[in-house]
Amino acid sequence: MRSDEIDYQIIGHAMQMVEIELDQDETVIAEAGAMNYMEDGIDFETKMGDGSDVNQGFMGKLFSAGKRMITGESLFMTHFSNRVKGKRCVAFAAPFPGSIIPVNLAEVGNEITCQKDAFLCAALGTKIDIAFNRRLGSGFFGGEGFILERLQGDGLAFLHAGGTVIEKKLNGETLRLDTGCLVAFSQGIDYDIEMTRGLKSMFFGGEGLFMATLSGHGSVWIQSLPFSRLADRILEHAPSIGGSNKGE
Repeated sequence: MRSDEIDYQIIGHAMQMVEIELDQDETVIAEAGAMNYMEDGIDFETKMGDGSDVNQGFMGKLFSAGKRMITGESLFMTHFSNRVKGKRCVAFAAPFPGSIIPVNLAEVGNEITCQKDAFLCAALGTKIDIAFNRRLGSGFFGGEGFILERLQGDGLAFLHAGGTVIEKKLNGETLRLDTGCLVAFSQGIDYDIEMTRGLKSMFFGGEGLFMATLSGHGSVWIQSLPFSRLADRILEHAPSIGGSNKGE
């Protein structure tokens, strides 16, 4: 199924939203709760599945939804469609400060792999699936790197990430980064999680026990401020009440 051809504009800087313009009968799919506002004429419906396979039966949808449930994602996705003549807009915003990244899947080999919380919305026709790290042991102990999300199609998809986002082009090189700083990578990139070498580096380096290692040919998107790191800092400095350990 070919993806709908949608137009968009990204609004804002530090706390962005993406406004998507839909022609009549065009549809965009999004994670539940991501919608910010929509114009009159836009209908929305919560469905089990992404709608990329019109011939997918109930059991297929149930299996796909079950994989999402195991990873902590919602069973359902919301489909927003323009049901009137002319153009109508619907906007989506990330749940934390950061950047929204537009990715044209047709330009990156029709597939990208991203952190499971990075997907925001995409044109109808985009297939969204869960991808488990092939190296189960290192992935499990690597935290964020264990469960990934695969987006496939030929249209636009939008990811959200914390802080500033950069795109690194790899041409046979190897890149190592904190597992939480990885947003997504394209086809042609081999992904693994490695344990930090040396006892001192493990326990006193402050960079964590595991690093994500990416190599090959393609694009890697990196965020400067993973939400997990931001949350840790907030909890660390949150004031306590009455001498208890429970902060607000």
